[in-house]
Amino acid sequence: MTEAAPVVQSVLETRFPGVVTPDERKGYEGYIVTKEKLVELATALRDEMGYDFLSSVTAVDYLSEEETNLEVVYHLYKSTGGGSLVLSVQLPRDNPVVDSLVSVYPGADFQEREAYDLMGIRFDKHPDLRRILMWEGFEGHPLRKDWKEAYHNEDTKPFSNRWPDGQIFRSEDKNPYGKNNIYPVGFDPTKWEATEESLLYAGLGKAVGEKGNIETDYLVVNMGPQHPSTHGVFRMAVVLDGETIIALKPVVGYLHRNHEKIGERNTYLHNMPFTDRLDYISSLSNNFGYALAVEKLMGKKGAPSERAEYIRVIMAELTRISNHVWAIGFLLNDLGAFFTPALYAIEERELILDIFEATTGSRMMCNYFRFGGVARDFPEGVLQKIRDLVFERLPRKIDDIDAYLTDNEIVLTRTQGVGILTPEDAIAYSATGPMLRASGVPYDIRRADPYGIYDRFDFDVAVRYHGDCYDRFIIRLDEIRQSIRILEQALDQIPEGSVISGSNPYQVRVPAGESYGRVEGPKGELGFYIVSNGKPHPWRYHVRAPSFINLTAMEKMCIGQKIADVVVILGSIDIVLGETDR
Repeated sequence: MTEAAPVVQSVLETRFPGVVTPDERKGYEGYIVTKEKLVELATALRDEMGYDFLSSVTAVDYLSEEETNLEVVYHLYKSTGGGSLVLSVQLPRDNPVVDSLVSVYPGADFQEREAYDLMGIRFDKHPDLRRILMWEGFEGHPLRKDWKEAYHNEDTKPFSNRWPDGQIFRSEDKNPYGKNNIYPVGFDPTKWEATEESLLYAGLGKAVGEKGNIETDYLVVNMGPQHPSTHGVFRMAVVLDGETIIALKPVVGYLHRNHEKIGERNTYLHNMPFTDRLDYISSLSNNFGYALAVEKLMGKKGAPSERAEYIRVIMAELTRISNHVWAIGFLLNDLGAFFTPALYAIEERELILDIFEATTGSRMMCNYFRFGGVARDFPEGVLQKIRDLVFERLPRKIDDIDAYLTDNEIVLTRTQGVGILTPEDAIAYSATGPMLRASGVPYDIRRADPYGIYDRFDFDVAVRYHGDCYDRFIIRLDEIRQSIRILEQALDQIPEGSVISGSNPYQVRVPAGESYGRVEGPKGELGFYIVSNGKPHPWRYHVRAPSFINLTAMEKMCIGQKIADVVVILGSIDIVLGETDR
């Protein structure tokens, strides 16, 4: 339970008798809600108790000999700060249906579609309930515990048939009941129909609505998935009236490899390098969020050492600077600035990657955090290199980038007043990170719900108030300067000592229960929801990916803009498809 749990519980039990019961499962927190009253309860929490921000929607399959329920878990927060309120709705496996929360929290849109896609939970009254990561016509729901793919060996690693003989076989061949799935898995070309496209365009038709007084032809344009402006394999289906956007649907999933299914097969430690592959621009922030979730379950045994806490902050803030200069460089590229400014920003990132390579052994996939600390200390001379960068070079270079770009006529013309997201819409659509703060909401998890040792540092929450592409560009410069402030303090305060707590970080024991660890990543709130059954592998492993959820507001930001503005709006959100699609 959170610190406000007694007050919350009293109000909920008085306001909704018989609807809300405390979750009494060992290691769990929050409340179990009857599905019939979920929307009414969520509306009251938003309007009467201030829980206006829906952070995460997670589906869990509790298939076992004792239980067959599916469950939907909601993490709610106040945009003014504080801990979480966790709600759970339990659903029968044979008919898992619950009302959608999109009418209360529009940010539930993509997350509910994901739960429908991968777990088969239907959300009644959802405005556009389609698959989102798999394709329409895919057979089954791959995150269910009874779904087995082709060449399925066992549910968890290491696979026993790989050792000692190394004989790999198809489990279907030894299944006395015949094939355990439809093969080719998920796709039969003889039965394929273009249902995905028809559903997509039907959704666009709903968004268009009625025509105005002037009769014009509407044009449907697809941007991507192969397009230089989409930052990877990402597609936007757009309806145009002339050059004005009247409807837009993001289409994701082209890079999906079911990161979470892999995570539930791996041991807890095996998952650490897999987090690097999410937002591969910011692997150390990914490590941080996952480590926090597991350490929360481990309790005191997972508490990091004092020196490791400082190293984590140093690496996370260097990652934030690295990400933001890269995002600025990409945005300039989207604006057509192919030369000096973009390259100038990227040069600073390369110097930070030198630090990562010297410390972790890698420039991108760093795999550096461990439960209870980090893998190794800074090599000799690296700490001084960081000091030189933080105290001398970076402040000057950021000032130079600021001077070159913030008053540039082209930057101003293409970004000011473009892609506006109001503070009310930013909260409603579950936007986080620079996207939320550029809309005038000073919400930063490092301040609102501190983790690690961030409560020891003096820094300001960067905020801008216009909510347009220009402010989403400027906010990243502001955040870089605040990261430099944090780094200066951390470098001055870092103590000597061990970088790991406990005797062996490679022997991890995780008690049964659930946890949600979240960090203020460079792109927004990165959260990891974990359910443990006490075994070496997570029972449920879910990633709350900011690149994915921030796209929920893409249509809202684009309607009424010109088609040329789509490129700039997307660039200002700053997505990475490895994290979006997982």
